[in-house]
Amino acid sequence: MTTPYAAADGLVRVYPPETPNGTGLVWAHGGGFLFGDIDMPESDWVARQLAARGTTVVSVDYRLAPKPEGFHPGVTAEPGHVYPAGSDDMVSAWRWTLAHADELGISPSALAIGGTSAGGNLAAGAALRLAGTDEAPALAVLAYPTLLAVQPAPDAELRAALDADPDADRFGPASVLRMYENYLGGSVDDAPLPAVPGSATASDLAQYPPTFIVNGDVDELRVSGEHFAATLAEAGRDVEVLTEPGTRHGHLNRPDEPAATRTIERFAARLAALVA
Repeated sequence: MTTPYAAADGLVRVYPPETPNGTGLVWAHGGGFLFGDIDMPESDWVARQLAARGTTVVSVDYRLAPKPEGFHPGVTAEPGHVYPAGSDDMVSAWRWTLAHADELGISPSALAIGGTSAGGNLAAGAALRLAGTDEAPALAVLAYPTLLAVQPAPDAELRAALDADPDADRFGPASVLRMYENYLGGSVDDAPLPAVPGSATASDLAQYPPTFIVNGDVDELRVSGEHFAATLAEAGRDVEVLTEPGTRHGHLNRPDEPAATRTIERFAARLAALVA
């Protein structure tokens, strides 16, 4: 990989491969909409790994939501930006990448959008905004995304796994709802579909791009990834969803875990198939 560089007035960091294969990925980190940055492993490490495999990665430094007083212990209150700021940044980064595809060594027909956790939400929501247009992504790749504000209870098997690993049990319905209320700046009732993509119906997803989802194993957010995949299947869309065995939420933030590299290889293969 050649040296990454900032572009689009600082909105993105571009990771150019030494040997481009024509694929591209506009990518968003996670962090509950209000934490995280483009230097964290699931942003920077992921981008470097995919660039080493031939994909030009455009990492988005999207605007974060506010940090309310008391939202997390020890976190200082900070102002931020509610929806649609982060979503608008994702769409802007996508359009910038499309406009510069030739100079980036990307085939527009092999340009994907993706992200992790809350970044997966931003990517899925941007894909929904772009679906059915001549700007639509060729593929959405989502890692352990959060896609539902009102999250159903997990099945008995997942519930038992969470009970057996309390440190992994961090994304119950109450905490997820609070996260979305903070992101939206108010109630989730009648929230725009791109803010809560998992609430889309099959008819809403009739033109959604092909989608590849890798969920965490002992991770309650898996419920929303599986729900979204089921709705895409109902809509007759091209979708594949799998669970990375033995993982908690956020395994791409832990590059030393073998599961992180397994997921990178899965993503790289799906991206390479766009130019096969």
